[in-house]
Amino acid sequence: MKTIDNIPTSKIQRASKLVQTGAKVGVNYIKYYGNKLVSSEEEAKKQLNQDNAEDIYDGLKQLKGSALKVAQMLSMEKSILPQAYVEKFSLSQFSVPPLSSPLVIKTFKKYFGKHPNDIFDKFNSVSVNAASIGQVHHAEVDGKKLAVKIQYPGVADSIASDLALVKPIAVKMFNIRGKDSDKYFKEVENKLVEETNYNLELAQSQAIVDACKHIPNLKFPEYYKEYSSERIITMDWMNGEHLSEFTAYNQDQEKSNKLGQALWDFYMFQIHNLKKVHADPHPGNFLISDDAELIALDFGCMKTIPEDFYVPYFELAKPENIANPEVFEQKLYELEILREDDSQEELDFFRAMFHEMLSLFTQPFHVDTFDFSDENFFGKITELGTKYSKSTELKNMNGNRGSKHFIYINRTFFGLYNLMHDLKAKNIKINNFKNY
Repeated sequence: MKTIDNIPTSKIQRASKLVQTGAKVGVNYIKYYGNKLVSSEEEAKKQLNQDNAEDIYDGLKQLKGSALKVAQMLSMEKSILPQAYVEKFSLSQFSVPPLSSPLVIKTFKKYFGKHPNDIFDKFNSVSVNAASIGQVHHAEVDGKKLAVKIQYPGVADSIASDLALVKPIAVKMFNIRGKDSDKYFKEVENKLVEETNYNLELAQSQAIVDACKHIPNLKFPEYYKEYSSERIITMDWMNGEHLSEFTAYNQDQEKSNKLGQALWDFYMFQIHNLKKVHADPHPGNFLISDDAELIALDFGCMKTIPEDFYVPYFELAKPENIANPEVFEQKLYELEILREDDSQEELDFFRAMFHEMLSLFTQPFHVDTFDFSDENFFGKITELGTKYSKSTELKNMNGNRGSKHFIYINRTFFGLYNLMHDLKAKNIKINNFKNY
């Protein structure tokens, strides 16, 4: 894979790169209008999506950092984005061009104050895995194999300016309006800032290992403070293949169920017992060992769940509350989905919309065991996402609603559901976490 010798770090450099990407997208639209004259609308649109997805991803992968992280987050929105974008943006989860060896050494010396060869017995300056915020290298000390994650230079300093550039796109995409809309962007910014603090990630990682190591069929690496810093984190090298690679060929239902149960229990234990959850559930953060055990990695993005959000959120997962109009509406107000300044039209629309969505999305919590391989269930979720993404009525209303905590909690559940579906896990015991 081609390596990168430098990353644009200044606001002007990064803005210029996005302008160049925008120009390419403009050319793609000109081609699209031409293609419509010689082929069907469907074929022309498909080609437009493929061209735009490629050009946008190519621009973002050179920027890395929060710009690429946004693409990673969007790749999980399978029911909203065209498939071409999902496929291309999914590469940002664990497969992007790495830094060149000279830049790796320079970056390591800047962050750690020493050459990697002065710290490790062996250090491979060629990356084995590159993602949005950092890349991983193989190292050894006293015969122990280690994974060393090095943060890309300039990433932490460019978060605010990157989000300012992305904000107009997000506002349009999600129809966010209103004077308090900045709370959503501040939530994302704060989480991205946390993700660049590897001292914090080290502490969070060890806390999760200590709290969840008792869960069956779940493994974690050990983390090493003496080989870590604010921008470098070192852990055990874990042998395994990415979850997406495993699901591409696996036909063993027993393995699927075993892994799915471990994954579900891991998340339910965090959410209900710890009130803090690994809010980045994409395939690049999970490996499958040779013994079909789930290996969980990368705890930079952890979301604390406050009690005043947790209680109404899970009360709305109960079928008796969904079926009770008064209780249902009360919880929607508590979660800031309905607002005191809503018009009657908005109240009626969003009450009906969320009743339809929650009646479907909370179905796994209405039973003792659930089949996450059910194509009908996931097909309905996709249909519902498509329905509201195309809703002209919704576009004319203020999409700025819901507690800021929804951003990462909903992201967690959408990601978890997608992983469970990719595994084709069946007969999953929903409340198994209560046994631990």
